[in-house]
Amino acid sequence: MLNRSVQPSICQPDQLVVQVPERTVMPNGVPLNVLNVGSNDVVRIDWLMAGGRWQQAQPLQAVFTNRMLREGTRRYSAAEIAEKLDYFGAWLELSTTFEYSYITLYSLNRYLPQTLDVLESVIKEPVFPEKELGIVLANNLQQFLVNLSKVDFLARRALVKSVYGEQHPCGKLVEESDYQRIHPAVLKEFYNQYYHSGNCSIYLSGLVNEDCLHRIERLFGTEPFGCGRPLADKKDYAVVPAAGKRIFIERSDALQSAVCMGTLSIGRKHPDYLKARVLMTLFGGYFGSRLMSNIREEKGYTYGISAGLEPSPGGGMMAITAETANEFVEPLIREIYVEIDKLQNDLVGKDELKMVQNYMLGDMCRSYESAFSLADAWMFIQVYGLSDTFFKDSLDAVKEVTPWEIRDLAEKYLCKENLKEVIAGKKIS
Repeated sequence: MLNRSVQPSICQPDQLVVQVPERTVMPNGVPLNVLNVGSNDVVRIDWLMAGGRWQQAQPLQAVFTNRMLREGTRRYSAAEIAEKLDYFGAWLELSTTFEYSYITLYSLNRYLPQTLDVLESVIKEPVFPEKELGIVLANNLQQFLVNLSKVDFLARRALVKSVYGEQHPCGKLVEESDYQRIHPAVLKEFYNQYYHSGNCSIYLSGLVNEDCLHRIERLFGTEPFGCGRPLADKKDYAVVPAAGKRIFIERSDALQSAVCMGTLSIGRKHPDYLKARVLMTLFGGYFGSRLMSNIREEKGYTYGISAGLEPSPGGGMMAITAETANEFVEPLIREIYVEIDKLQNDLVGKDELKMVQNYMLGDMCRSYESAFSLADAWMFIQVYGLSDTFFKDSLDAVKEVTPWEIRDLAEKYLCKENLKEVIAGKKIS
């Protein structure tokens, strides 16, 4: 009989078994990565185009180029694209990050001929119709204006601007006037520069059969497609943090204030990054973190507070975010510094560190258990230029980090003097 009065023992994984994709290069030079995993008759197809916000010539160019792919092609109108994908139970996702644009299709295998027909047109022959673009811009502008009334949105914008500088891609803020400068020619220019067979890679995940492979190669791997313009050299941008430590954004009608604190930090390729993730998880990266235990559970200043590393091309930012009643802003900030002092001066207890390690190890195991999560993991490796040993290195870093290393990392990367303090809300005299 199972004795339910005895807590089950906690076992740490000795290794992470992360299936490696089958990597090939199709005749036209497009890399193909296949993860044939699972039993459900579903396949996911991801196109990665190496071009995002970092490469755009003006704000919003990359995101609206990607967004408008589904709004009309030479063969199909926006309504026909939506109707066909819906009829065949498919789902199309479009997204843009710093350096990549993504096109993702979820489809049943039995309807793959029909869904791939639509997707081929979306990728190869978008027309960026002016009427549909006007509707999309109007909707997005309205949401942007609504966001400008939210204190968390305002604080976040001010933080990245103050940390990176307003000329850096990470700190250059979108303004209302930027929406008015988007028109079809701007999007076509970005599309012609980056959306072609010489600048993309494909990931197949799920129940990938021979018919799927054959169709992908025939449609996207045989002949070159797109303009294939030479890619410009990657630009480097200087980081110019704003002067001063405290930035306040007045919202006299705000019922609560948003607090964002941050400073420049390290990127994913830095030797300290993997163990610094343990520090940040302990500090503010999960529900049992130091910040949550003190500022939410004990003091009651906020419903939630978090801290983490946010890598960007060439570096990254350490950020702390929370919302609180206007009168608790200063006490909340003081308690953040109290927790930083503790991490810099005291060794973390073995039981607390073990709890954080077990949490992170469990999260790792859950992250690589399905076909689609595996695809996400390997795309992550490609996008950030990491080694195939990243998963093993991550596991080893979490298991091997010591309380002394946590203290040393806190002294290096939780630098109170460099932390920008951004508050958006109602000023309390």
